[in-house]
Amino acid sequence: MDDVVKSLFERPPLKAPAPKSGTPTTKVPTAATAAVQKPTREEAEAAVRTLLRWAGDDPSREGLLATPQRVVKAYEEFFAGYNKDAGEVLDRVFEEVQGYDDLVLVRDIPFSSHCEHHMVPFVGKAHIAYYPSEHGVVGLSKLARLVDVFARRLQTQEALTAQIVDAIERHLQPRGCAVMIEAEHMCMSMRGVLKQGSTTVTNQFTGIFRDDPAEQVRFLTLVRDK
Repeated sequence: MDDVVKSLFERPPLKAPAPKSGTPTTKVPTAATAAVQKPTREEAEAAVRTLLRWAGDDPSREGLLATPQRVVKAYEEFFAGYNKDAGEVLDRVFEEVQGYDDLVLVRDIPFSSHCEHHMVPFVGKAHIAYYPSEHGVVGLSKLARLVDVFARRLQTQEALTAQIVDAIERHLQPRGCAVMIEAEHMCMSMRGVLKQGSTTVTNQFTGIFRDDPAEQVRFLTLVRDK
């Protein structure tokens, strides 16, 4: 198994093919968007055994025998967002809303994600609002699903906020969008500064919300008015 793990980490990094002569060059995808050479399940489980030994434990003892399989299975759930597409989540809109054109707000959407710096969880709630355009409205559950598309990846809270806004802008084309995320990061409470209970708040506004401070106040008031 150690040879399997060694081969996994010794694989050369993927390189973009060189452009052919006479053809225009294109921007090389970033690490977040480039295709990743995914290891086999056996390789992933072997990597977990290596980490268990590095931590100082014996992966062959009874309590840890099935841990590698459990960890890999858990990772499939934790990071299921890599296999989902925001466009598919927001692909169906409803145009018959009887002329409704005011704010739509879904607040207190619970989520869990993992910090890309330490691979430990951060958990919290997302609040999403938008002003519909002539393109219509999306099912309310779709906004909750959209949060999970991006939350179930390695993330930073700032990037998560921006990705949710960007997806709504591209696929719903609203007159304005507002997203607020409140979360506690285990990388602050379980390690490092060890500050349990501290909350990080991020928000981003577009359209009406960005241009009119009164709309920002309205959004924040509705989020807090419980």
